[in-house]
Amino acid sequence: MTVPTTGIDIPIAAYRALREACGWLRLASPTGVVLRALQLVGVDTLIDCHETLDQALID
Repeated sequence: MTVPTTGIDIPIAAYRALREACGWLRLASPTGVVLRALQLVGVDTLIDCHETLDQALID
């Protein structure tokens, strides 16, 4: 596993590590600037983003 070099690399590295361990990562309630940053770089297409914690845990 490579060491994350930027803030946006952290959730990507976590996603990859969890996927390798047969786990999953979902984001609950990313809003505002955070959600926009995820969308701009395409992370929202890699990691499921949900409006609420309940939705993230159910899907």
